[in-house]
Parts: sequence; structure tokens; C-alpha cells
Amino acid sequence: MAAPPSGKVLYEQDGVFIHPSCGKNDDQDNFISGVLRVIEKENEVIVDWRPQDDTLDTSNILCAGKDSSSVVEWTPVPKEKSSRGADRPNNYEAEWDMVTTVSFKKKPHSNGGTSKINATNHTNGESTWSFLFSLTDLKSIKQNKEGMGWSYLVFCLKDDVKLPALHFHHGDSKLFIKCLENHVVLRESPQDKLILLVNSQNKSLSQSFENLLDEPSYGLLQKWKKDPYTVTMGRFSKVTNYIFDSFRLSDPSTQRRPPSEMADFLNDAIPGLKINQQEEPGFEVITRIDLGEQPEVSRREPVSIEEWTKNMDSEGRILNVDYIKQSIFKGGLCHTLRKEAWKFLLGYFPWNSTKEERANLQKRKTDEYFRMKLQWKSVSEEQEKRNSRLRDYRSLIEKDVNRTDRTNKFYEGEDNPGLILLHDILMTYCMYDFDLGYVQGMSDLLSPVLYVMENEVDAFWCFVSYMDQMHQNFEEQMQGMKTQLIQLSTLLRLLDSGFCSYLESQDSGYLYFCFRWLLIRFKREFSFQDILRLWEVMWTELPCQNFHLLLCCAILESEKQQIMEKQYGFNEILKHINELSMKIDVEYILCKAEAISMQMMNCKELPQAVSEILGIESSSVTPDSDTGEDESGAVLSCPTSSYQNISTPVIAANGTRESTQQMSETQSLAPA
Repeated sequence: MAAPPSGKVLYEQDGVFIHPSCGKNDDQDNFISGVLRVIEKENEVIVDWRPQDDTLDTSNILCAGKDSSSVVEWTPVPKEKSSRGADRPNNYEAEWDMVTTVSFKKKPHSNGGTSKINATNHTNGESTWSFLFSLTDLKSIKQNKEGMGWSYLVFCLKDDVKLPALHFHHGDSKLFIKCLENHVVLRESPQDKLILLVNSQNKSLSQSFENLLDEPSYGLLQKWKKDPYTVTMGRFSKVTNYIFDSFRLSDPSTQRRPPSEMADFLNDAIPGLKINQQEEPGFEVITRIDLGEQPEVSRREPVSIEEWTKNMDSEGRILNVDYIKQSIFKGGLCHTLRKEAWKFLLGYFPWNSTKEERANLQKRKTDEYFRMKLQWKSVSEEQEKRNSRLRDYRSLIEKDVNRTDRTNKFYEGEDNPGLILLHDILMTYCMYDFDLGYVQGMSDLLSPVLYVMENEVDAFWCFVSYMDQMHQNFEEQMQGMKTQLIQLSTLLRLLDSGFCSYLESQDSGYLYFCFRWLLIRFKREFSFQDILRLWEVMWTELPCQNFHLLLCCAILESEKQQIMEKQYGFNEILKHINELSMKIDVEYILCKAEAISMQMMNCKELPQAVSEILGIESSSVTPDSDTGEDESGAVLSCPTSSYQNISTPVIAANGTRESTQQMSETQSLAPA
């Protein structure tokens, strides 16, 4: 019997055969009996097959380092055996007779670890072998049945390499497939019902969410504590991405750990993160302040090229910066204008610069960019062997680039020039800011910028400006993320203290499900085109500081009714919020967030903490005499300012567009 590899065995089945030749199925002398296992090892799930008579020490089996150049080898079948395959030229095993070696071109990684794909060939006078691969490398499974009655499976990996068919002589393959479905989502191919495709966008956790604190998966959360950015964008994002396919929320048997343990962990994981402002020294108690109803808010049409050029003088200066910013905030930009306007919004071009000054700036910045690019381009392999940080940056960038916005035409397909530019800009940024280097999530921020700029140098400097805003999000001390989560809780408590209390009662008051929203500015919550609109609106820095936090409030408040009426608990809240991805109406949320900002800025008794977050002056006002409340009453009336009727469309509370007149006759945005 083959010695089992180290790790937790999740599935084991003997009597799983490889038919090494293309001969007849009843030629059982050629069958190789083996053991198939699914093993959990170091937060990775591995499929392992090896012969039953394999007496080799498994520690001696060739295992390349993780992400190193993996090699699959096997012994060619002797000619006298392979000649029998002529009867079945399209046999699923035929290619294994014709090919000797397949090499995978992967860059080496300094960290080592379990190999992605390994196959070894032992020769004892006969062809014998074993292989293993990570489920993260599995592309599809073909399933079928032989005339002898047993079923067989063929694995196709992401490098389009097919492993030899595994024949289940002593049992059905259904239990094996069921085991895999605990860790990856499998769906039938539309073209062939016999083929199961692995849905890489919806991989489930290796365990149910409730078991995350159990060993060995507790190590995953320890990794999150050590490096939340990498884990959030990688494995832990499977939690914050609604990857609940591997367990059923309604099954009490899966709920072994109380959600409060996760909340306690998150509080420990981000030192200093105390969301309950009532217990935080230096913060005000924010309760029972009446903000009044949210006003009607309208959006205008995007700024056109004609409107933009009319606002420039003969030398190319912007004449009325405030007007342009306000227009962009209210309507965004037409796409053809983005390439120029984004350079101003991001601070690459000064608003008061002339066309000539901008041309000279671009020339200087082009020289500076290519000097930095040459720094990493000229590093030899020998030098890189002695520079572990550069190796790690490069490895992480290569991984992320290959999975960033690949469904967008600008980045789809192999050897896409957009991917090369994405890689080169991120590598050059490491030279620009070597202390920060590259952190997972940065490729998400660069991708839309490069898409709009269509120019390597301009995209780089716009990205640099964007990273100046986002830098604290990616720093090791997590100060930016910690501050934003606390600020978001402060704003949400003012907006709806009852909703905040409900979230806290369900151990969701930490708002950890907003971590990704804040980290990469909603990049994975809206469609690609909607993100272009959302970002350019936020870059105007109107109508106040931290408008992105009000966008978070707008999304959460929009979902409040469903969450509370259906009495969602910890798991259901997480599931519901993450199912919103790609389903949010960007125009509606922009309107709602603006309405919330108006509510707060028109409040006569705005708490000092909120005023500081929004960057507005707070008014020290005595209680409104009409309310009948004295200063101890805490219920303060804040009447909404009147708004002029305008002819542009209005976004109603239900997300539909109505005229201003219709809106006044029906309803405004839902009050807090």
C-alpha cells in the first residue's frame, strides 16, 4: 500500500486504476492499481494518486517548490503496446503515448511550499507513476463510464495538460466528486454535460465558515492577522466574497463556533480597532439626533468634450475649476474625455497649468519613468537571487496580473499587451516606492487607470497620484484601514443608531464586510464601467471629505430594511452584503450618498467627531425651540434645506428615474 502523504486525508479510495496503454480495456495485465486521496495540507487541498505497490518514501518524491518550474514526466509506452491503440485513435489516453514531457513555464518563488503539479516516474521494468496537484490548478473534470461498468475521470489542469484517466474499478466516483465540491464549485459545461468546469471565481473555503477557528484552518486567520491585505484579496476574501457554496446556513450541524469568536478575532487582528464609539475615549456619544428627511437629489448628464473645451482659455488653462469639479461630481465624464480629465482629477496635471506646461511635464515624467523602469529591467538573474524582496514583489505581481480583469477585452487572452503594461507599471512602482513595494489589491487600482490612459507613462503617474491617496490602506500598520472602519461606524451610528445596534447584536458591528470596499474603493463591487464613473466622482473631493464612507453608508442603509425585517444573523448578513457585488446601481447610490451628506451638513447639532470626518465646520446650536426638547433631551430637529427644482433626472428611492415634479408627488430618497 502506498504510504499516505502528510496532511489531513479528506478522501481515500483504493482500486483506482490507470490504464497506461491504448490497448483493450480487458487487457488487465496493463492496469496499474493505485490509491486516490484528497489531502488538506498547509491551507491547500491536494489531489494525490500513487500506485498501491509504491513502497518509496514519499519524502523522496520529486516536489518542486511552489510556483517553480513544475515538470510532469512519464515513460513512453513501448511500441508493441502502443500499436494496439490504432483501433482507437481518439482514445482519451492516446496523447500519453505520444508525448514524453511537458514543462510548465512558471517563475520561481522564494518561499517554497507544496508543488502545484508533480508527477514522478519510477521504473522497475514497468511503467509506474504517481502524481499530485493542487485544486487551485484544476480547470475541468471529464467523467464517463466504460463498457465494463466502472466510471473514469480525466483531469484537465489550467495549463491545458490532461492527466491520465483514473478508472474506479472498485466503486463509484460520485463520493470523490462530492468531496471536491466541498472545496471548489463544479458546474456542467454548456458544450458537454460530461465535463465539469471548476468555477475559479467561486471557490469555497476548505471548511465551513463556522469552522475557521478550528485547526488547521485557524492558521488562515493568523495569516490574516499578520498580512490582512494579501489574505483578504486571496484566501480570506473567500469569506468576504460570499463563498458559502460548501455549507448550508440552515444546517445547525455546521454552526459549531459562535460568530462572536470571529468578531473577537477581528478586534484582536486590527490593534486599536474599537468600533463601539461609546466606549472609545475622546469620542462623543452619538444617539437620537434627528437628521431630518433625506432631500431629493438629481444627477446630470456627463461632462462632454464641448463643455470641457469651452471652459479653457487660449493657452489651455481651466477657467473655472470649481464649476468643472461640480459638473463631474454631478454627472461624471463622457468616456472620450476621461483620458485628459483624469490627469487633472488625480493631480498629475495642475489645474492651473497651460497646455505647453503640461507637455513639458510629460516629457520630464517620461524620462523619469523609464529611468526607474530600467532599474528593475537591468537586474540580472544572479542579482535577483540575492534580492528576496524584489523576487517576492515580482512573483506576487505576476500572479495578480494574470487574474486581474481578465474578462475585460483590454486584458483578456494570452500574451495580451495590456497585461504586459500592467506588470511593468507595477514593477516600476516598486522602484518608485520600494518600502511599500507591491501589496495585493494594487493591481485592482491600476487596471481602470491603464484602461483609460492607454499609455504606460501617463498611467504610471496617475497611479502614483492615486496611491498617494490610498497609501495608508496598504501600509503594514493598517492605520488607514483602522481609521476608516472607525469613521464609518461613527457615521453609520449617526445615520441610524438602531441599525448599528442591530448589527452589534449580531456580532457584525465591526463592519468587517466593508474591508474590501475600503481597501480597493469598491473595485470588486461595481461593474468595470460603473467603477470609472464612481472613481471620477470621488476624485472631485466633493461634496466633503471621505465621501467614499458615505457611499458605504448609502449601500448599507439601502439594505437595512431587508437585513432587519428578515432578522439576518451573522452569516446571513455576510452572505447578503457580499451578494450585492455587481448588482448595485451606481447612479442611485451616488444620489443617496449625496443626500446623506446634505442631511449631515444641514444638521444644526452635528457631533464634532462627524464634522471632523467630513471636514466641515460644526455649528454649536442650542436645541430647536419647536421640538420642545431641552439640551438634555438629545432629540434635535434638523430641518432640511429647500432645493431648487431642476430639469435633470432624479433618482427615486426605488432606483427609478423620475422627473423632479414626479418626485415631489411621490417620494424622496428614503429617510434614515
